[in-house]
Amino acid sequence: MNVLLTGIDGYIGSVLAPYLIKSGHQICGLDTGFYRSGWLYHDKSHTVLPKFLNKDLRKIKKNDVEGFDAVIHLAELSNDPLGQLNPEITYDINYKGSVQLARLCKSCGVKRFIYTSSCSVYGTNGDEYKTEESEPNPQSIYAECKIMVEREVSKLADDIFSPVFLRNATAYGASPKMRFDIVLNNLCGLAWCNKTIEMISNGTPWRPLVHILDICKAIKLTLEAPLENIHNEIFNVGSTRENYQIKEIADVIASVFKNCKINIGTENNDPRSYKVSFEKIKNVLPDFSCDYDLRQGAKQLHKLFNRIDLKTEEFNSNSYTRLKQIKHLIETKQVDEQLYWRQMFES
Repeated sequence: MNVLLTGIDGYIGSVLAPYLIKSGHQICGLDTGFYRSGWLYHDKSHTVLPKFLNKDLRKIKKNDVEGFDAVIHLAELSNDPLGQLNPEITYDINYKGSVQLARLCKSCGVKRFIYTSSCSVYGTNGDEYKTEESEPNPQSIYAECKIMVEREVSKLADDIFSPVFLRNATAYGASPKMRFDIVLNNLCGLAWCNKTIEMISNGTPWRPLVHILDICKAIKLTLEAPLENIHNEIFNVGSTRENYQIKEIADVIASVFKNCKINIGTENNDPRSYKVSFEKIKNVLPDFSCDYDLRQGAKQLHKLFNRIDLKTEEFNSNSYTRLKQIKHLIETKQVDEQLYWRQMFES
């Protein structure tokens, strides 16, 4: 299948592209390059580079999407803190940009549109497991935009345009374009570099977790599924058994990263807490199951950090924390106030 993958330079995209190429798909990537400077490691799976469009999501035109069988859309501002930096820009990129992309795809005859949403749309709840039918309760502009895109793009679905919405659990695991601003990756980095997992909160909020390769698996199976099975559907992506309180995540990591201490805060200052059911995706896509769990993910990162000899300076660098990197690009005037690239030097 001929596929356009937006956000190919990001945490998931840099792993997903070779994964899909290995499965026989033709991949063209699109990315504006905010995080291109960060490259944590190299391995043989990333030597095959796909075709590439260096372009901002907001600048995509019809000719950029013509001729593709499917579009997999990852390219958005990618977490709550970054989304809150400038909510208006987040709205323009994550909502308006994504909906416009879907409209262009439909007008150009792109049949499949896979949108990577997030379980963060569930926001906060008690002990109830959230399903795809549960009422969303977003706690941030990032999560609000996810819901808005789902609802608006869903309206475009018909016999010629088939969107599907994948609400990923909180991702973790190794990626060349690493992120240390997501919970398991962050706590593993702290355990390795500082020998202490320092937690501001009391660790009681709940999060569902999913390994990056299991996200890739879900995307591949959705891409290849009969359209009648997945047309205009929402799927939570993860495993029901992989719902954890933050303090449980820290305990498992400390058991893998030996001689690591845990310091837990006294207050619950995180409004997000949700447990999620992932039974629907298993029922509709029977080949899907998660190959990784929390402990395996921690072991993978321990092995990686040891192999590359991860240093504290690298762990703390701009390159692997989305908010830090965008602030750096703004402060150094590489991007303008709307997050468009500036011309640095006159020719």
